[in-house]
Order: sequence, then C-alpha cells, then structure tokens
Amino acid sequence: MAKKIITKKSESFMYKYLNNASPTGFESSGQQIWLDYIRPYIDEEIIDTYGSVVGVINPKAKYKVVIEAHADEIAWFVNYITKDGFIYVRRNGGSDHQIAPSKRVNIHTDKGIVKAVFGWPAIHTRGAGEEKPPKLDNIFLDCGCATKEEVEALGVHVGSVITFEDELMELNKRFYVGRALDNRMGGFMIAEVARLLKENKKTLPFGLYITNSVQEEIGLRGAQMIAERIQPDVAIITDVTHDTQTPMINKIKQGDLACGKGPVLTYGPAVHNNLLRKIINTAEDNKIPFQRAAASRATGTDTDAFAYSNKGVASALISLPLRYMHTTVESVSKEDVENVIRLIYESILRIEDGEDFRYFS
Repeated sequence: MAKKIITKKSESFMYKYLNNASPTGFESSGQQIWLDYIRPYIDEEIIDTYGSVVGVINPKAKYKVVIEAHADEIAWFVNYITKDGFIYVRRNGGSDHQIAPSKRVNIHTDKGIVKAVFGWPAIHTRGAGEEKPPKLDNIFLDCGCATKEEVEALGVHVGSVITFEDELMELNKRFYVGRALDNRMGGFMIAEVARLLKENKKTLPFGLYITNSVQEEIGLRGAQMIAERIQPDVAIITDVTHDTQTPMINKIKQGDLACGKGPVLTYGPAVHNNLLRKIINTAEDNKIPFQRAAASRATGTDTDAFAYSNKGVASALISLPLRYMHTTVESVSKEDVENVIRLIYESILRIEDGEDFRYFS
C-alpha cells in the first residue's frame, strides 16, 4: 500500500476550507483560506478581478502547466419576501429544490449570518390527494419573523445569498461527507500537490500554475477568465463525477463508476488524447487504480473552458467519484482523494519543458 499522503495538518485545512461557505460569486473568504495554506509552497500568486486565485511555481518559465479546480458551491438567493416575513428563493447554480424542505440554512448579510429554515407543512395538514412535491415556487424560508420589515431589519434583502449549514464529517472511516465537496475537495487536492512538490524538493522545468477558479457552477466563467490571463500550454483539471452504484441511477446512461475504485479519466473531444495517454501511463506505472468515462460534446467541467481557450490548450480531466452530487451529503472515498492527489502529482513530474502534445508535426 502506498504511503498515506494526507497529514493531520492538511486534513485540518481540509475541514476549515470545506466548512467555509463559498457560494458562486461570493467565494472570497474560501479563496483567502486556500491562498493562506498554499503560500509556503509557491513563489508567486495571482488574484484576478472576480476572485480566481493562482499559486505559481517558477513564474519566469516560458512553458506553463496548469492544475485546476473550482472554488464555488451551489447556493440560493433571496428573491421575494412576503408581507408575513416568509422568504422565497431562486437558484445560484444547480441547487436542488427537492432536498430543501426541513433544511437549516445561513443567510449571509452585511450584519452577519441570519439563521433560517426551509419550512414545509406537516403531513397531518395535507389531506388525501393533496400531496405536493417540493418545487421552486413552493419552497420557502422562515427566519422567525412575522413581517417583511422584521426580516429586513436583520439585514436580509433581495439578493442576499443563502447556503446550507451542513458541515464535513466522516462515514465509516471510509468516506468524507458534506456539502460542497463539489468541488472544494478539488481545491484541497491541488493544494496538496503543491505541498508535496515543496516537501519532496522537486524542481520543475516549467511554470506550474495551481489554479482555483470561481463561478464554475454557472457556466465555467472563472476558468474562462483565468485561462486567458495565464495562457497555459497544458491544463490538468480535477472535478467530481457521479458514482453510479447507488439506487436510482441508470448505468447505461451514466456509466459504471464507483467510489473507492480510483480516479476517473474521461475521454471526449475537449480531452487531449496525447495528454490523456501520458496520464494513463503514469497511473499504470505507479500502480494507481483508475476508471474510465466517456463524454459526448462536453465534459461539463472547467476542462472545456481551458481546452478551447486562447489558441487551444492541451487539456485533460482527472475526476473524483462522488455520491449524491448537489446535496448536503456529497460523499467521496478517502482512498480516492489520496489517489487523485497522487495521480496529479506523478503526472506533472512527467511533463517535459516545452513538450509538444500535437497529434503530428
């Protein structure tokens, strides 16, 4: 068995980082936590206009390699406050309205956190034939106020952002479970790659750009911006993908992927075959287990933004299998987290300065 990568110190960072709220468009506090952690391991930092953060190793090198994750989590916005003090919401990213009833939330205001709950009528109050599933137009927040004025006096207004308050935990010593593992676990993993490079005294022949992008959940926006700024030659992206072993998932459509069986390597138009082949060879040579997936037109991750940026960037995707995406109980295998870190680390050590990934020349 390979030596364990994650230390007590790095796991402490993981809990602090994942428990912090970083909704799309409001990622700054999480980005500060992440940057503070990686600063000892980098030579230079970049913070762009909208808050994507990059730690750079060898900033003067001409050839540039990116390893990237995204920093934002799905959330809600306050959309309408009734005269009786109930709050209706709209999505910020791909939030699932069906999990909302009875969940506790934090409303983020200039006056601090306001606690609230997604209320739902008791089963006793719904007569036969009156079952109504949760929908975006019938879920609502109750923050204990009787009037709109009371709500506003707390600092809550239309546009206030809302996050679930659930935090990270372990399940059966095998899984990390919580909200926003999509994809702040990715941010944790690329930070660990930076730490390992420093602690193992590795010298890279190129510039490495450890990139934590914002606003992925609403269309890969942060990656689009930061890719134009960095103008990399190579990009290795990490995100989550669906574990398909639980009930109610169609494997014919979603593939046969499992937590605990290793990182997932994706084939698709945005994934550069020569870079993917190098990563597969790296996994095989280092006995790192991996799984394969196929994407059609797009991967749906920041890989697409990097691949098609500038004049084209050789890009690949290393995914972490995850159960219950976009819920408060997103779950990943601890062993898979270690193996994704290991695969990214070993892969970048194999990239040569000025390496040409073109199909032919």
